[in-house]
Amino acid sequence: MSALPSQHRPKKRYGQHFLHQTDIVHRIITAINPQPGDTVLEIGPGEGVLTLPLLERCATLTVIELDTDLIEPLRRRAHGHGLLKIIHGDVLQTDLGELAAGRPLRIVGNLPYYISSPILFHSLRYAACIQDMHFMLQREVVERMAASPGGKEYGRLSVMLQLVCRVEPLFQVPANAFRPPPKVESAMVRLIPERASGLDGVDLARLEHIVRAGFSQRRKILANALRGLLDAEAIRALGLRPEARAETLSPAEFIRLAQLS
Repeated sequence: MSALPSQHRPKKRYGQHFLHQTDIVHRIITAINPQPGDTVLEIGPGEGVLTLPLLERCATLTVIELDTDLIEPLRRRAHGHGLLKIIHGDVLQTDLGELAAGRPLRIVGNLPYYISSPILFHSLRYAACIQDMHFMLQREVVERMAASPGGKEYGRLSVMLQLVCRVEPLFQVPANAFRPPPKVESAMVRLIPERASGLDGVDLARLEHIVRAGFSQRRKILANALRGLLDAEAIRALGLRPEARAETLSPAEFIRLAQLS
């Protein structure tokens, strides 16, 4: 069953795949469990299939939409459901801390799959003011986010997210739940920022540089991947093997590497 009638033609350049199945919408809203007074931001509301139930439960809601053609139809649909603030813009250029305005921010989004990783990394910059995030993503991306060391899915995204958040895969969503159906499977995930105590005093720019370098060529051993950043002797002094590969290191071990000056 479709949640909303639609006349908008999805735009490929925006990666638009509109969720339309009522049962999936209900599962997402149940997972989010929005409450009156929550400060909620929806990224890419599209046709408003999540917007309206969120707005009804929270009374006020802020959304960021890049597609101008969707804004006025969304405003009309939201009339009478609550106070909707629509920001026409790109979330990657948005100061999420300013939107939080000193209150815990809850972020929701059916993210365009082609820019999902940049949006995730952008959100991490504001983890201190975020309560939780609920995203619809490509299933493979969710698997990478939650992956453990040693597997082929484990990489830079896994490490950087798990250093800052608890990653909770929720449920998979079939392609026919969208219009048009994507060519990949989808999944919902919950991210709860929990800044690790081990990050205190760590240069986050250096940490990200080391993680990026470590995974830049997965088949390289640490001593080669981190050449110019750390030498083999320094790596060995931490109790790590210079001949190991980045995919075998835990997020905590990357912190130890970053703590070396």
